[in-house]
Amino acid sequence: MEKRDYYEVLGVAKTASEDEIKKAYRKIAIKYHPDRNPGDKEAEEKFKEAAEAYDVLHDPQKRQQYDQFGFNGPMGSGGFGGFGGASMNMDDIFSMFGDIFGGHGFGGFGGGGRGRTQQMRGGDLRLKVRLTLEEINKGVTKKFKVRKDIECSHCHGSGAENGSVKETCPTCHGSGVITHTTQSIFGMMQTQGVCPTCHGTGDVIKNKCHECGGSGVVKGEEVVEIKIPAGVAEGMVINVPGKGNAGPNNGINGDIQVFIEEEENDTFVRDGNDLIYNLLLDFPTAALGGEIEIPTIEGTKLKVKIENGTQPGKTLRLRGKGLPAVKGYGNGCGDLVVNISVYVPKTLSREEKHALESFRDSDNFKGDRQTKESIFQRFKNYFS
Repeated sequence: MEKRDYYEVLGVAKTASEDEIKKAYRKIAIKYHPDRNPGDKEAEEKFKEAAEAYDVLHDPQKRQQYDQFGFNGPMGSGGFGGFGGASMNMDDIFSMFGDIFGGHGFGGFGGGGRGRTQQMRGGDLRLKVRLTLEEINKGVTKKFKVRKDIECSHCHGSGAENGSVKETCPTCHGSGVITHTTQSIFGMMQTQGVCPTCHGTGDVIKNKCHECGGSGVVKGEEVVEIKIPAGVAEGMVINVPGKGNAGPNNGINGDIQVFIEEEENDTFVRDGNDLIYNLLLDFPTAALGGEIEIPTIEGTKLKVKIENGTQPGKTLRLRGKGLPAVKGYGNGCGDLVVNISVYVPKTLSREEKHALESFRDSDNFKGDRQTKESIFQRFKNYFS
């Protein structure tokens, strides 16, 4: 993706003050924060793009270099200031911009929060579920017994023994972050990172729970109900927020990703939202015409008229009798496509054989030139 001007990214003028730049960045960061847009790659890229722009524009020296040289300045063109655009790591963003993400009500979004308001997030879980076409057609609710981290019942998730109080973290002195000082071409530069002792909370537990060792979580099982919408397909992933591992120390629960697998069906073949049914028609009905019943995915039967002289390879399309589109990814239902073949018996009784032999010399049973050419063309198309 072509890099955009940093002032354009943040929506500020080139004369904008540091405070205006900070406010503009915080507004964009809140809008496109990963915890507000789970699984949205476009939002994630915009979040990173804004972080890169802020990294340059809020620093007077970097801003001066950018204003003078643009992206091709002394700091290199592979991502101004060493960020590298799309390769930017979320933890780098959160740790470098502690003044934006910590202690200002921003930490309520989960893993993105920093400083005293940060809550640790539990890990995500993955499940596979095999569905029949009938379940896919209507949607289904499945129950799973899941082994995962659950809240410790002894300390109620706090990690503290018998209501033990927390103390200010001796490493970061309650700030939740530690500062690193490094030498750069511009002189000494400071960056902030999450405190490894308190993991960004600013507090440590004085007496840890003897059941969970201070983590607030233990191994356990939980029955999880997962609602799967109609129309899903093989390979789709459904995200179930808050049903994954419990977050340490009363943190935020992780999610469950449900991977969809599809069972083969004895009656229908799926093609997108269409269903294909192969109809084997007896010769008399193909020749004389008639009415037959076609099964549907709903379990009912549909009466379909067969015209006299129906040829093998003919296709009937029953509109709206296929699978529904997943809500939010399309509208309506697919079709039920009926592919017609004509059954030719392998063995005949004496009477049947005599009856057919009497028709051998009939022009109607020889087929005209147009019919033969049509059949030849269908075979040619099939094998080409």
